[in-house]
Amino acid sequence: MHNMDNFTDERDLALLDEDRYTFFVLKRLLGGTNTLLLSDHARLIICFSSEPFPVWIWTPDDASEEELERAYVICKENGLMDGAHRFNIKYEPADYFTKRAVADGVTFTIETNMFAYDNPEPIAPKDVCAGSLHQCTADDVDALVELMDMFHHAIDMDYETLEEYRIKAEDGVKHGSLYVWKDASGKTVSCCNWRPTGEMAAIGLVFTREEERRKHYAENLVYQVTMIAKNAGFLPMLYTDADYVASNACYEKIGYILRGKLCTIAPQ
Repeated sequence: MHNMDNFTDERDLALLDEDRYTFFVLKRLLGGTNTLLLSDHARLIICFSSEPFPVWIWTPDDASEEELERAYVICKENGLMDGAHRFNIKYEPADYFTKRAVADGVTFTIETNMFAYDNPEPIAPKDVCAGSLHQCTADDVDALVELMDMFHHAIDMDYETLEEYRIKAEDGVKHGSLYVWKDASGKTVSCCNWRPTGEMAAIGLVFTREEERRKHYAENLVYQVTMIAKNAGFLPMLYTDADYVASNACYEKIGYILRGKLCTIAPQ
């Protein structure tokens, strides 16, 4: 067995500061309840929160082939190389895992190329749109559940039940972290949330109903929620699918700056 602890401490947080954008979510997960958490506090962190989410693996940029092999073997020893788990990982270890897994009968492909952005100086949208921002209340929970379900079908991953979406919607309402854009008629057309960790805040759950797209709802919604996070004293950031050129251009228009790259590999 490899010398790994099943806890993290300030040493791990210091390691993640080197990759503060790409591993923002992992830093948040370390403070919660996880199915698997392993760290040597120096060169390797492995964290699996729960199904249906990916396993997070942090390695330093200069990780050697020997260290990547160690990471792979530890994942295998813990049942993660069963052809059912996905991994959020840097590109070099992703390439190593993909080639190494062939011997175990697992074929990985890149599922998502992720960009990590931050926004130190938000830029107001030039394209105005009808309607206004609303902080979600209990009256919005049903609409939020519907939007969450559509969001996960759109990205085709991380599916949960409608009841699980409802729990998350109610929790977001309780903490004041969920926002929607309502058009001039009062229809809920777009949603997003923000979640702080340390000095940064992640903007997420950005989704607009398909029939309401290209009306600048998401651009205005994300800008206003970004300003809420910034005015609360946090540095706004977000993850995007690198292959969604239009949405990335939208974020860049309101001041988001590309800071890091990551990928999700998934078994075929």
